[in-house]
Amino acid sequence: MDNLYQIAEEEELLTPCLIYYEDLIRKNTDRIIEMAGGDPERLWPHIKTHKSLDMTKLLLSYGIHKFKTATIAEAEMCAMAGASDIVLAYPLIGPNRERLVRLSLAYPKIRFYAIQDDMDQIRQLSAFLGNKAEEGLIPADYVLPLLIDVDLGLKRTGASIEDLEKMVRKTSELPFLQMEGFHCYDGHRHETDYQERDQRVEETDQRIRKVIEDLRKEGYPLPVIIAGGTPSFPCHAAHTDWYLSPGTSFIHDWGYDVHFPDLQCTPAAVVASRVVSHPAPHTFTCDCGVKAIATDPAPERGTISGLPQAKTVMQNEEHWVFRLPENMEVPSIGTVLYIIPTHICPTSALYPEILVAEQGKITKTWPVTARNRKLCY
Repeated sequence: MDNLYQIAEEEELLTPCLIYYEDLIRKNTDRIIEMAGGDPERLWPHIKTHKSLDMTKLLLSYGIHKFKTATIAEAEMCAMAGASDIVLAYPLIGPNRERLVRLSLAYPKIRFYAIQDDMDQIRQLSAFLGNKAEEGLIPADYVLPLLIDVDLGLKRTGASIEDLEKMVRKTSELPFLQMEGFHCYDGHRHETDYQERDQRVEETDQRIRKVIEDLRKEGYPLPVIIAGGTPSFPCHAAHTDWYLSPGTSFIHDWGYDVHFPDLQCTPAAVVASRVVSHPAPHTFTCDCGVKAIATDPAPERGTISGLPQAKTVMQNEEHWVFRLPENMEVPSIGTVLYIIPTHICPTSALYPEILVAEQGKITKTWPVTARNRKLCY
């Protein structure tokens, strides 16, 4: 990767800055479609990694037109791009109920899905919609598609597998909601060994399949089953005919590159930074502080392309101090470094815009459209 990220006119870069490499993104997208059996229609990717209208349009050009979002702003951005189906993959609580309804009315040709994970949430949502209908704010025949969020072991949100059958029966009796299926996210599947990861996924898939089969025998069609995240979606692809939900892998990052080599994707984003100081022997400081790169990974928040030996001494708001082995020469003051983030998703959200490179040159700029929590709705 030594020269993979270098920009031809790097002296003009205002650092720190976020750069996406479109040619690498396209290769990653081809690889993801390949892992999905060659069918882009199976993909229902999460767009929280990039939050970009332009990136969403790029995926649409590949025949991917269903998207998963974490915020109403992201859902609105996907609607603006021309998506056909949009899941708000976050419990629909508080003012977001009103916002999603307004968004669905503004884009009547797009199918918006809510997810919920317990009956209190679901009853409240049905009652909310009923009140809106009584007030004449939504049509009397308004129906909101609903997926039940399933806990596959992450223990963050989600209903237990054991509760799914009774929840489907009860939800199907409530007005203004249409029971569509399950949202099955297994974000805890971090096994580096593919065979071990695949075995764990298959064990869970068998349990979900049994629930689906039993409910379909009772007359509940459950047409939408969305499964997996980036590490697990190839496993679900092999064992099911469900929709698949990768996210990070289109851009990819250093963390996933190290832990999931079977994905065979390439990190397609860097934070460009400059060396600004040599504060001590064998150390150098660059202008990439915690305001420029995601800080949730530990201990290393990124790796310098071509200089993996550099290890963190400290990182502050605007400074990142690295140390090199004594037998290595530190980069000179002013050197541009290309730092591959360990976690690209929150890194992207730190920037109002993304510089887009093709064949080693910056060719365009993509706004991070849904960086804020609210656009119009």
